[in-house]
Amino acid sequence: MTRTEMPRFLFVAPASSGIDVSVAALGVAGALQEAGHRVGFVKPIGDPDVAADRPDGSRVFARTLFGFSTPEPIPLSRAEEMLRRGRLGTLLEEVVALVEEAGRATDVVVVQGASLAPGHVLVADLDAAVARNLAAEVIAVVGGRSGNVASIRDAVADATHRFAGDRSLGGVVVVNVADGFRAALAAAEMPAPVLGLVPEDPNLAAPRLSDVVGELGFTVVHPGGLAQARVRDVVVAARSPEHLVARLGPGTLVVTPGDRLDVVTTTVLAAASGMPIAGLLMTCGATPSPEIAAFLAARWGDLAVLETEWQTFEAAARLAEFDRSVRADDQGRMERSIAHVSETLDVAALALEPKGAEQRPMSPPIFRHELICAAQAADRRIVLPEGDEPRTLAAAADCQRRRIARCVLLGRPDEVRAAAALHGVDLPAEIEILDPAEIRERYVAPMIELRKSKGLAADQARAQLEDNVVLGTMMLAIGDVDGLVSGAVHTTASTVRPALQLIKTRPGNTLVSSVFFMLMPDQVLVYGDCAVNPHPTAEELAEIAIQSADSAAAFGIEPRVAMISYSTGASGAGVDVEKVRAATEIVRRLRPHLAVDGPIQYDAASVESVGRQKAPNSPVAGHANVFVFPDLNTGNTTYKAVQRSANVVSIGPMLQGLRKPVNDLSRGALVDDIVYTIALTAIQAATDAAVEAEPQA
Repeated sequence: MTRTEMPRFLFVAPASSGIDVSVAALGVAGALQEAGHRVGFVKPIGDPDVAADRPDGSRVFARTLFGFSTPEPIPLSRAEEMLRRGRLGTLLEEVVALVEEAGRATDVVVVQGASLAPGHVLVADLDAAVARNLAAEVIAVVGGRSGNVASIRDAVADATHRFAGDRSLGGVVVVNVADGFRAALAAAEMPAPVLGLVPEDPNLAAPRLSDVVGELGFTVVHPGGLAQARVRDVVVAARSPEHLVARLGPGTLVVTPGDRLDVVTTTVLAAASGMPIAGLLMTCGATPSPEIAAFLAARWGDLAVLETEWQTFEAAARLAEFDRSVRADDQGRMERSIAHVSETLDVAALALEPKGAEQRPMSPPIFRHELICAAQAADRRIVLPEGDEPRTLAAAADCQRRRIARCVLLGRPDEVRAAAALHGVDLPAEIEILDPAEIRERYVAPMIELRKSKGLAADQARAQLEDNVVLGTMMLAIGDVDGLVSGAVHTTASTVRPALQLIKTRPGNTLVSSVFFMLMPDQVLVYGDCAVNPHPTAEELAEIAIQSADSAAAFGIEPRVAMISYSTGASGAGVDVEKVRAATEIVRRLRPHLAVDGPIQYDAASVESVGRQKAPNSPVAGHANVFVFPDLNTGNTTYKAVQRSANVVSIGPMLQGLRKPVNDLSRGALVDDIVYTIALTAIQAATDAAVEAEPQA
């Protein structure tokens, strides 16, 4: 699962509700494209209250105006339902998949945050989670209508706290800035770089009158210039004409009861004299008398005349609430809006250079997504000896449907299918179920050959092959399958012992150890050895560290290894500390280019501020991602404490050092844990095959 050079991610998100972030996000994308960058664009989460048959505007404009190949967003309703059911991790995996699709062959991907809207309180937290798990630089979009520097500074500070924590935002774009306020804002100090101050332009905020009519259901009495008219302002005319005249202007929609002939007549005459009024809406179901209507009709010209049964107040309220965002087919308005934003932006302030994989943190959703993709590409056959165990059945069915691996279930087919039916597991028809009684005999002779140094007899081989774990291990040993996963009901020893006897260690390895992939909130850590070796010597601990570093690298994590102890550097002494110190020196001698340090305490290895204080010259302090524990007691206790207390997912234990992949499960494993372990095993098998295929020096 090697990682190639990754694009930079810019997450453009609204700092508050009422901001059309799509214009700003596409404006940033346009400015970057003009600056010569290869740009991708994606909007992972759809807008609130959007009909299923209505196309997403951002996606449409990204394709038509810029030629971006951007995927369809996840509907907001579905995203919110997943959040309510506690499936944030799965949702973030889907987001990562969309971002990856949009980011192919690009230098930078602009990710549009979700729109904040009343009634959708989960969106704000989701935006922050997406930005964090993509390790994206956040560009906050802040409204500038307040005309108050302090309030805008506070909005930027709030956005920084929400998105970046103790870091700074990548930048800020302030939109709808009044001309008289621009200079003061430009001179003000902000908590983050200001990339652009976008002037307010009422023309760009004007929706088409036809959209207003269609979505609010007004009746068209006379179309006039309905197709071209845009609504810049709404005037509710409840006073006499002399007060109305001063309010009329280009793009005005006049709202009045249909029996207010003075207002109706004044509006019609103003339009007839050349004033480009957007339209006239007559309320209360009232209309002028036929004689007056005939008189005015001759003068309507380009004035769109509308009517509604609503009372004036209700009509005004509906118009005030009308969503003024750009519709998916209003290309002209969006094109002008994007250009308006782009020309104010200083994207050079972002100092964009492609970010290599080693610089980009591996977040849990990215890890899980890349894990599944790599397993699908590996296309390996994995045997599951516990073929009738309910969680194993569900995991095998999921892996088969998603093409994560070709799973082989060991068990009597009728019993396996009965267990699946009992537990509500829909087994795919193509899943492979092998009856141990029917295949056992073919592995007797190969097992005798593998164990001939121990003098294994045929009857002894048959007896041992009654154990499905031993049978599955023999299938792996002679190449009938590519990997084995067991342990949902068996002990670790029951899984590991046959592997040590029949698979044996890989050349250059003297022991088998294990790692867990700990899916912390913001990154993935590797813990070893937490499952196999109780009291490793210094030499064995060094081998565990090298194996763990290699496993991290194989799964896309650039290893920074911390050899954990209760002491940091030279601050402590004793047999346990000296063992860790000696092991660290062995690792440095064998792998001089590997970032490693020890002995080092866990807090110094994982917390930057503590690392600076306790180990200021360490190559890994504060940034370690591979933690090697001095013994099994420490490792197993620590991984379980972190897993349960911090409520994080731990994938593993993944065994390392064997010639072929065998992996153990915790007996408390969930279905997802088994799925990911199967994926790990498939990737290990593909990696081992690739290594064996390399020409020897």
